[in-house]
Amino acid sequence: MSKVLIIGAGGVGNVVAKKCAQNPDVFTHIELASRTKSKCDDIAKQVKDLYNIEIKTHAVDADNVPELVELLNEIKPFMVINVALPYQDLTIMDACLEANVHYMDTANYEPKDDAHFEYSWQWAYQDKFKEKGLMALLGCGFDPGVTNIFCAYAQKHMYDTIKTIDILDCNAGDHGHPFATNFNPEINIREVTQVVRHWKNGEWIETPPVMDDNCVHFTFDYPEAGPRESYMLYHEEMESLVKNIKGLERIRFWMTFGQPYITHLKVLENVGMTRIDEVDFNGCKIVPLQFLKALLPDPGSLGHNYTGKAVIGCVFDGEKGGEQQKKYIYNVCDHAECFKEVQAQAVSYTTGVPAMIGAMMMVKGIWSGAGVWNVEQLDPDAFMDELNRCGLPWQVVDFDGELPA
Repeated sequence: MSKVLIIGAGGVGNVVAKKCAQNPDVFTHIELASRTKSKCDDIAKQVKDLYNIEIKTHAVDADNVPELVELLNEIKPFMVINVALPYQDLTIMDACLEANVHYMDTANYEPKDDAHFEYSWQWAYQDKFKEKGLMALLGCGFDPGVTNIFCAYAQKHMYDTIKTIDILDCNAGDHGHPFATNFNPEINIREVTQVVRHWKNGEWIETPPVMDDNCVHFTFDYPEAGPRESYMLYHEEMESLVKNIKGLERIRFWMTFGQPYITHLKVLENVGMTRIDEVDFNGCKIVPLQFLKALLPDPGSLGHNYTGKAVIGCVFDGEKGGEQQKKYIYNVCDHAECFKEVQAQAVSYTTGVPAMIGAMMMVKGIWSGAGVWNVEQLDPDAFMDELNRCGLPWQVVDFDGELPA
């Protein structure tokens, strides 16, 4: 039905490529590009062996707009599926505008020199994409992505008014390493070390970072994973949800961390290894966090012997027909099953599958419209159906558990 270009050949790019190949009636031509072409070639070989689907591969510097435009003009895809680094969102958006190509990503833009997460830079592209008649879809992974879709589904089908949302992200898996991150270490550590924010009664409230002794955390009993310590964290989807969920009074994001992870990260922060500014080392300029990233396991390599579950979902409190009701929509994803299917761990899988589904929605014309969109602004129903079909089945249950006030 259409040609797509995937930019990024890490753990998520691997999943997106393989899930697109599982849907050849939708994605008739798949092309894959990265700074390191050999990574693309490895994925293409696996796709050929698994599905007998040919993927064309390319080397491209996603920081270089003219180079991106040259590749887009050569390939002429319907859309770009951007699963490169968040630093590269704007250059890829610029290239899509110049080459008249639709755009999608899984995470909001971040400047390299400031660990600051917000959509303002990408929302500023609204008029540019509208004038070109192009669609730019932001944050179509799991969180952001599926969690936003869960919110849109709840707003459409389950509530007249949603008053509170708690997004709960649990990785109860074991990869066997003393310290590793399940997605890009640089992005993950920048995220976890920041001051926490949540939305309440029309304003953003700040609380201490996860590693601070005064951080906000509690124990939540996750389906199939059991009780896990869950820490309040700022996450980008909250910024768009406060704009798009009517009547929302409070939204919070929680993520599980084991004590060994927090202890390692505290030590790394204390000795300066999480710094994102340049330091002098033997006459060279290095960024400590980038150096640390080079030492840590590649998240794409963690799937081997990874056991346990990832459980991600949303707890809603609101009103329907004048009555209060609490509901929990969630997905349980098994690390070992993900590796068996696409040779990836569950965190890559839960990001890559929704990216493929979002692209499917755009290719099929189910989601369309010029401008810049967050996924909760679009109709959730077909996407929710595809989650069940494509490996991320979801459940809705009454919620009778406890959350912090």
